Amino acid sequence: MSKKPPPLPFPVRIPFVEKLGLELHGFRDGHAELRCDLHEALLNSWEVAHGGVVMTMLDVAMAHAARSAHASGQGVATIEMKTSFMRPAEGELRAIGKLLHRTTTMAFCEGSLYDEHGALCAQATGTFKYLRGLPARGRVTTQTPTPPNPPSKDSP
Repeated sequence: MSKKPPPLPFPVRIPFVEKLGLELHGFRDGHAELRCDLHEALLNSWEVAHGGVVMTMLDVAMAHAARSAHASGQGVATIEMKTSFMRPAEGELRAIGKLLHRTTTMAFCEGSLYDEHGALCAQATGTFKYLRGLPARGRVTTQTPTPPNPPSKDSP
């Protein structure tokens, strides 16, 4: 009996991904692989993977595929994603992300999600934008901040 290989550390902390229990099992050269053992909290009323879990796995796998091919490991933001569901997803799920094409600022990817028997359950395509940073509470950004609005003539 072969032992399951340990997961890789994610290049950045994503609390939502941690909460879902997603594990990174591949991350290099425009490819990424995620795995997830389904538990009750991730199921829908038919007791199969909730569509949101499937879409999140595909989104994260494609984003990591895009990120793995960028020399600086820059972050990405999902710009657009289309998902097709083929069959219910059950058991241990595996999402594979692949970078199809990239420019300096954009990445075009595809993702496939398989069930524990290797059956294709869902397929996605996505467009991602490479980012240096995002202005947000408590985070340092490399973007130029927008200057405050000048006071109006009527303000005290």
